[in-house]
Amino acid sequence: MLRQIVKEPLHSQYAISEDHLAFQQQLQSAREQVLGLISRNLSDFGEKFPAETCVDGYYPLTENVEWTTSFWTGQLWLAWEMSGEAKFRALAEKNVRSFGLRIAAREDTNTHDLGFLYTLSCVADWRLTGNKEARGFALLAAEALLERFHEKAKIIQAWGDLSDPEQAGRMIIDCNMNLPLLYWASEQTGDGRFAAAAYQHAIQAARYLVRDDASTYHTYYMDIQTGEPRFGSTQQGYADDSCWSRGQAWGIYGFTLSFLYTGNKEFLELSKRLANYFLNRLPEDNVCHWDLALLGTDALRDSSAAAIAVCGLLELCKHLPIVDPDRADYLAAVRAIMSSLSQNYLSKIEESGNGLLKHSVYHLASNKGVDQAASWGDYFYVEALVRLTQSWKLYW
Repeated sequence: MLRQIVKEPLHSQYAISEDHLAFQQQLQSAREQVLGLISRNLSDFGEKFPAETCVDGYYPLTENVEWTTSFWTGQLWLAWEMSGEAKFRALAEKNVRSFGLRIAAREDTNTHDLGFLYTLSCVADWRLTGNKEARGFALLAAEALLERFHEKAKIIQAWGDLSDPEQAGRMIIDCNMNLPLLYWASEQTGDGRFAAAAYQHAIQAARYLVRDDASTYHTYYMDIQTGEPRFGSTQQGYADDSCWSRGQAWGIYGFTLSFLYTGNKEFLELSKRLANYFLNRLPEDNVCHWDLALLGTDALRDSSAAAIAVCGLLELCKHLPIVDPDRADYLAAVRAIMSSLSQNYLSKIEESGNGLLKHSVYHLASNKGVDQAASWGDYFYVEALVRLTQSWKLYW
């Protein structure tokens, strides 16, 4: 059983008067814009990958390293689903082969973000095309991710070599989105070890990363020798006791996904509590500041956190009864956030730069990706767009 977490009532300002037809027209226009931008980037990027965030409006191009390369591949799969154009699938499949080489060589794989990396590339390929090689690559990645599970602490270590004492026992809220790779691996193989580790991590994340008021820590340290909790902190938020917006969004989406795979309704209720906390701290344009504690200030927005939250809310609403008292408000909030992102944050084809969703914040303290497009923001905006405009089956 998860402990009781405060559930704030939703404020009422998120109901919007915009009619359904106008919103759908806005989304269709955004689809055309996005397909044009991805098509241009397909030519510009070639077989390289965009780095984590833009620098002065443009993504530096890299090899298949770091934790974010799959967000580009995920966009290609989504673009193929939206358009049916073979060019998007062809480059996505080339990317998948690159992910195969990466996991075979164990290149830059000391991270829990193997879930991000292989779900949006290889699992997506398997789900969409039945590519058995892609399935095999993803299962290798699941094995590597399982190695990061600490039996005593019952968590998946976030970063670094497992022998590094500085990183030992650190879990972070982002890992909620890496767990689907493990749940999927158990479904595919019949080996329950993967899903068991994912479930135990999700329980620990709910217990220690979520505070009593339904705000979240970015990171939390466990003692890997005794399994005892140590302390929470932040790596990218405003302060250890604040609430980093992107982390809260990862929580909304990730706990919902753990409900999807486990059927544990406590995860669904927890996602609702996190969602209410998030939505009650949005500024007038409905796009969150980079930390939710900064409401009422002129702090920068994080459009990527807003896009993640939209996807999480849409998945959450799929699993709530029609009569749920919050469901209509969540859908109204989705429309409000998505409308603001589409009107004020989405790049236009005639503008300079090659990011899709402007005004994200990666890591303010190190001045990394500040007020730039971010590869994950681009991906989750496109996922939200697909969710809202056509029937779509999860890659996660």
